[in-house]
Amino acid sequence: MAEIKSHEFEGFLQKSARLYRIYLIYGPDRGLVSERAGMIAGKTGIDQNDPFSVTKLDVGDLQKEPGRLVDEAQSIGLFGGEKLIWVRGAANEKYLVDAVAFLSGASLEAASIIIEAGDLKKGSALRKTVETARSAAVAIPCYADDGRALNALIDNELSTEGLGITPAARQALVGLIGGDRIASRNEIRKLALYCRGMGTIDDHHVTEIIGDASAISVDDAVDAILSGNSNSFLHAMQKITSSKTSVFLVLQACLRQFQLLDTMRAEMDDKRLPPAQIMQTLGRHLHFRRKPIIEQALKSWSAGAISRETKRLQAAVLQTRQRQILEDSIAMQTLLSTTLQSARRPQA
Repeated sequence: MAEIKSHEFEGFLQKSARLYRIYLIYGPDRGLVSERAGMIAGKTGIDQNDPFSVTKLDVGDLQKEPGRLVDEAQSIGLFGGEKLIWVRGAANEKYLVDAVAFLSGASLEAASIIIEAGDLKKGSALRKTVETARSAAVAIPCYADDGRALNALIDNELSTEGLGITPAARQALVGLIGGDRIASRNEIRKLALYCRGMGTIDDHHVTEIIGDASAISVDDAVDAILSGNSNSFLHAMQKITSSKTSVFLVLQACLRQFQLLDTMRAEMDDKRLPPAQIMQTLGRHLHFRRKPIIEQALKSWSAGAISRETKRLQAAVLQTRQRQILEDSIAMQTLLSTTLQSARRPQA
């Protein structure tokens, strides 16, 4: 079984990361997942700016071409050398699980595969496939930073600016960060820039400049979308964008949510089950706070409407990849449209 603990990552990165070919990086902290994926990509030694050596895919791309991951991994680069295939937005899609199962038994001498996934529960198909693989595959969990990790992050970021921090300021800062690694890092850098040249950061500096990064949540935005609450949606998006968290992450999470709704609604209609019963099976992994929102969405969205909205979200993801300069605008416009669609649905 190839699995490392979240706190073992730094040692793994330095000592044994290059021994593996398939990396599954998953967890509820999307920022930490993204950050660690970037670190592993750097360890491969492949030029990240070389389009002939690096192929970046969204899981929606694999849905359209289920065999593409295998084809990319087994093909030879135009100019030879090693290749990196980087997949984002994974969950437990069968076509992805099947591809990983096949590749974990194949010889990947010139290809590395990085897969960024959400919060995969123990025993979930994708996670189990990687953890039980006999070849060079490894699963890397990414959970929200604890106090020790947050203090290390603060020290690392402030040391680059030659800044110290008082105990009171440190305590205040730790209380305001921690929900997402990238958001936390951006907040600390913002504080360091504000205090550049001061020598020591005091608690009043923290109060003046830092927002509550622990409250920044992509799930809050998705829940507002499903509830059809445009005010809550705009408020959540304002917090997300102010933290410099990518708007694309919300679009990606919204797509995954509608894909889950599609599966739930199909099961509900096929077996003529009430939403509450579906939530006890397919929705048991959801946080208890979110369950009433998802259950209400199952009641108000028909199977056909869910399917159409899922396709529209997939098309938006594709557009953001094709026109990256307009990524934020496309994502925001699409998400707001979905929010308005939810608002028009009958509420029980």
